[in-house]
Amino acid sequence: MTDFRDVPATGFTGNRLDRADEVRRDPAAVIALRGRSDARWLVMDKLNPVVRPGDTPAILWAYRSDVPHDALSIFLGMDGDAPRFAAAAPGDELVADFGGQVIDARAAGALLPGHEAAIVAQARSILDWHQRHGYCAVCGAPTVLAKAGYARQCGGCKAEHFPRVDPVVIMLAVRQDHALIGRQPRFPKRFLSALAGFVEPGESLEEAVRRELWEEAGITCGRVDYLASQPWPFPSSLMIAAFAESDGFEVRLDQDELEEVRWVTKDEVRAALAGEGDFLAPPPLAIAHTLLKAWIER
Repeated sequence: MTDFRDVPATGFTGNRLDRADEVRRDPAAVIALRGRSDARWLVMDKLNPVVRPGDTPAILWAYRSDVPHDALSIFLGMDGDAPRFAAAAPGDELVADFGGQVIDARAAGALLPGHEAAIVAQARSILDWHQRHGYCAVCGAPTVLAKAGYARQCGGCKAEHFPRVDPVVIMLAVRQDHALIGRQPRFPKRFLSALAGFVEPGESLEEAVRRELWEEAGITCGRVDYLASQPWPFPSSLMIAAFAESDGFEVRLDQDELEEVRWVTKDEVRAALAGEGDFLAPPPLAIAHTLLKAWIER
């Protein structure tokens, strides 16, 4: 069983902002924060962050005057006493005037300090949700931003809508010092990773782990142990990593989901993580990397 004190850190985690829920519920307080001289904005150009490039890239925190007045803007939280926001807006001026650079949000997860990558994940997920939910799912009327960006309210039936997070289980089936990994058709050649799938309605995490392993690889599993979780803002998933004890080695491949599955040893995984194996392992940003690394250290 995993010792929860030893749960490993994962990519897009470590956000240091105080999300300040009491502020979100007070429109006047949000307006006051927006007008402060120490307020800053993370500009997301097509949902990709504007950063300061260099040997140690960092978020380029923009002034209010650098953000178009009509841009979709949300409150992220407080950095100490200083308010922080995010806006969906072009980054051209920040690139031209301040030497900023628009980088892919996935790359940001690997290049930025961990706590800043987590802020990018927060901003990307919420801004993307707003761009997708302009109309009420109840009556179809237009919705407007509410609670500083953490809700939308319908102008017709007054229903409130909140950002959603989709849980995804990602797991290693393990048996007698072997683990099962696989490759989806969209993966690069030789790339193998942990199996994964969305949690379905009315299903526990343990049930989702067992179901996905049965559907994709035709194996049955017993005990399921939680390892760690990771926000994955593409668009807004929560990856939940686990180990599952397999009842056997025989597999039955779902070829619509996977092109290959393979039982691997710890030595094979060590070699792959070091870039020396006969298959390519997930990069450190991915929680699948965390899962494989934790397994070889058990």
